[in-house]
Amino acid sequence: MPEVRALSAVLRRGLDLWVRPEVRPESATAAIGAVQASPVCYVLERRSAVDLAALENLCRREGLPRPSGRILGRKKSAVRAAIPLLRTRGVFDPRIDRRPPAELVRMIEVLERDSTLDVRLVPIAVYWGRAPQKEGSWWRLLFTENWALASGFRKLMQVLINGRFTMIEVGEPASLRSLLFEGGNPASQAARIARAQRASFRRQRSARIGPDLSHRRTILHRVLSTRAVRAAMAAEMCDKRVPRRRALMVAKGYLEEIAANYSHVFITFMEGFLGRLWNRLYDGVTFNHAETLREIAKDREVVFVPCHRSHMDYLLLSYVIYKQGYAVPHIAAGVNLNIPIVGRLLRKGGAFFIRRSFAGNALYTAVFMKYLATIMARGHSIEYFVEGGRSRTGRLLQPKTGMILMTVRSHLRDPRRPVVFVPVYFGYERIVEAGTYVGELSGQTKRKESIGDLVRAIRVLREKFGRVHVNVGEPILLDDVLQHQVGDAGRAALDEEGRAPWVSAVVDDLAHRIMRNINSAAAVTPINLLAVTLLAMPRQAMAGSDLAKQCDLYLKLLRMAPYDARVTITDLDGAAVIAYGESMKVLRRQSHKLGDLVRISDEMAVLMTYYRNNVLHLFTLPSLVACAFISNSVVRTEDIQRLAWRVYPYVASELFLKWTEQELPGAMRRVLDALATLGILERLEEQDAWRRPAPSSPHSLQLSLLAQASVQTIERYYLAIATLMHAGSGVLTSRELAERCQLTAQRINIIYGFNSPEFSDRSMFDNFISLLLRRRVIRSDEAGRIVFDEVFLRVAADAEFVLSEQIRHSILQVTQVDSTAQS
Repeated sequence: MPEVRALSAVLRRGLDLWVRPEVRPESATAAIGAVQASPVCYVLERRSAVDLAALENLCRREGLPRPSGRILGRKKSAVRAAIPLLRTRGVFDPRIDRRPPAELVRMIEVLERDSTLDVRLVPIAVYWGRAPQKEGSWWRLLFTENWALASGFRKLMQVLINGRFTMIEVGEPASLRSLLFEGGNPASQAARIARAQRASFRRQRSARIGPDLSHRRTILHRVLSTRAVRAAMAAEMCDKRVPRRRALMVAKGYLEEIAANYSHVFITFMEGFLGRLWNRLYDGVTFNHAETLREIAKDREVVFVPCHRSHMDYLLLSYVIYKQGYAVPHIAAGVNLNIPIVGRLLRKGGAFFIRRSFAGNALYTAVFMKYLATIMARGHSIEYFVEGGRSRTGRLLQPKTGMILMTVRSHLRDPRRPVVFVPVYFGYERIVEAGTYVGELSGQTKRKESIGDLVRAIRVLREKFGRVHVNVGEPILLDDVLQHQVGDAGRAALDEEGRAPWVSAVVDDLAHRIMRNINSAAAVTPINLLAVTLLAMPRQAMAGSDLAKQCDLYLKLLRMAPYDARVTITDLDGAAVIAYGESMKVLRRQSHKLGDLVRISDEMAVLMTYYRNNVLHLFTLPSLVACAFISNSVVRTEDIQRLAWRVYPYVASELFLKWTEQELPGAMRRVLDALATLGILERLEEQDAWRRPAPSSPHSLQLSLLAQASVQTIERYYLAIATLMHAGSGVLTSRELAERCQLTAQRINIIYGFNSPEFSDRSMFDNFISLLLRRRVIRSDEAGRIVFDEVFLRVAADAEFVLSEQIRHSILQVTQVDSTAQS
């Protein structure tokens, strides 16, 4: 009809002036263009003239088949090129029409008559704004994209208010013929296809704009009404002899302390604010492997599990996820951040708060677990930091399994959707909290967060912090882990609260998988390379030419023997890395007649250990190989493999390395081959051995520097071994040994001037001693004292094999002095 076409043209022109849609994914239009050999039919989520006009404008602009056209015939016999799935029965009948679209039935009939034809179905979802629906304010309901069909007036208001925040998501083109099966009539086939498409749109809408949100009070009421919370309240009443009203008030208080208060208005404001903040602080924010989210987000409960480097982590991950077109996750934040003003703003951004410890508080435990289960059941993605707190050393901390345990139990109780854990790695070239970390690493007491910290943090706006890399790691499907660990029989033994004897072991395995996958998505920046190289020198200084060559060697090694496909590496070469370090004020150049020297600036000396530790795991295996040549000019492959097998379990536990002990020989061989190709080692085929370069060769220095990356770790192990051996079997408890090791390490730090505070970190010794006990290298007697035998002595001999005589003598000397002083 001419009137309808004229009205559509006016609507299209009006939208073209006001609406600026963002198309997701960016490659979608190219994918449609590639399938134009077959007729294209657009499947819209809902019937809307505005949605259709927005799609028409997009297709005209990109030169794609138009949804206003017809396919499979001419004029009246043709089928419309756009099909809405969700529609009302009529203008004055608001009931949803559940019948399959007539156009889809006709298409199937045409395909059944002509076997040479096919149609490509392209799902199209148009989001006018991305705010989850909330009950309450009529203005908010007009403002938000929601889950129901909108009236004409409300749709107009959505376009006017949200036209600048519109997103068009284009699905993968699918062959209609491939969706048909033999023997079905066209109507039943169309109904089945329509149901599948509607379910796909629901999952997609939940991922993009968030689930259908009730008012916060509704969620809180549901949590307080659950059987587990009521039982915990009854126990509170009995144990503390308080009336029900008092127990209810306590439970409500806990819930108010915990619960988020998501606000789309705040999220929209923060998107613009953070965009300007990142431009001020950083030279760019790079989000790598974003395609992973597109593969998993539609039909799974997503749990983001990033490493924790800085307070900026909260903001950065939410920002990049939102910019990719997904709903901001609900974030578990430490209750220490629930301070005036800041806590309220974080709640509006999706944060919910958790206490550091709530052992023994059954009511708080029940309230928190039910709140977590409720938001998961409603389809929210969530985010938490498995390390518990921020790493002050740059290494990943040992995981805290409390949140993982609650997530697993929530899924086991109510497995509505598959749960997938998404590890995320943050790579900073400079961290905002640098001054605080240096103080804490140097022994200062950790300060409690306050408003004063926020005011002081404003000063950092005058500084530059380089680039930030946010890398998505390999996702971990919870159901796959459960199937591998316990199978169907184990899951059948669960009680109604998701408890079973095997759950703790599964959670521990899952936590370590997450940490390994975080490390497997590391980002190697110029600052990391400079830290690894210069901290290997006694005075953190090198000739500029040697430094450039060493950086080039590391870059080639990382590419020839890659740690993981998800590791990202700077594109700069060695010389450019040095220039970048100088521009970031990390390096200081000192002129000299024999050639310029480059050194770490004094204020960065301690902090550079942080950036080295970020990527230390990538260099550990090559460094262990290099260590074998510190005191040996020729080493057999068999001895290298034995050394690696002996030391690797302890290094792997500390640095969350990815290879199993069975995969280690293959990984070691790849490293040896790469080092031989680069000229760092010489292969002796007849002896099945390897020779280090001559001392006068430039490669000799490069091999020595490579070894230094892990020498300090082995020194720490040898220190613990020497301390125990000197004390004797059956003398020290684990606690006494760790304490004595820490004191000795502190003494070595002072005597030899190590700029490495984590060398004397008590937790490192605790973990090493614990692993020795678990691997039965040492044992505890009935009195809790450590006893050892020949197995332990063989480990000590291997440690001696890779350390120079000077280092061994220095450690033994200090160990004996400390033992004498404490006896």
